[in-house]
Parts: sequence; structure tokens; C-alpha cells
Amino acid sequence: MDLTNLDFQQARIKQVLFKSRLRSILYGVRETDDTMFSLQKNPLGEWLNTIVKPKYSVHPEVREIERVLQRMLDTGRELVRRYQSGQLEEARAGLDQIEGYSTQITNLLQTLEKRTG
Repeated sequence: MDLTNLDFQQARIKQVLFKSRLRSILYGVRETDDTMFSLQKNPLGEWLNTIVKPKYSVHPEVREIERVLQRMLDTGRELVRRYQSGQLEEARAGLDQIEGYSTQITNLLQTLEKRTG
């Protein structure tokens, strides 16, 4: 199965949902869920592992997306730790880092979409 525009749109939505959930945690709206920081259980990570990697793992963008996603998840986990230890402003300021990783992933998804489309 080839990747479609819809597949890439869904990947972008999964990324936005992660950022939204993380922001909700850091502002006290929702409880933390450790599965959201697991590459295997994160929706974008699951998409990479089940849909993209089986057919497109030879493309360097796939490995780079996975690497940047892991860094984003690790950073998110660290921001939640800061929040839980009372460092609210430091944790929330770290959302800029998350946005940077998100931009990198978006750019890589665009490159991969052009390459596979």
C-alpha cells in the first residue's frame, strides 16, 4: 500500500494531538499518560512502525523522523517531570523545544511525501 495525502494529513494531526495533550498536562487540565511518551505507543510512532517503515524504511527521512520524534517524546517526558516537581514556568517554557521538533518532523514528512508521492 502506497502512502496517500490522507496518510500524511493523519500523521500531522497525530503530531498536533501530541502537542495539545502535552500542553494540557503542563497547564493542569489533564493527567499525564506515560504511553504518550513511548515511541511504540505514541500514535505517530505507531504510524511510523506499522505503515511507513515496512515499505519505506530505506528513505533517510523515515529514520530521521523516528529520531526527532524520540527526542520530542523524551523532551516532553522531561517537561512533565519538571511540571510535577513544581517547576511550572520552566516546564511550560520548554514547549518551544517541542515546537522546534514538531517543525522538523513536519518538514521531514513533506520531504517524504514528495519522495513517495
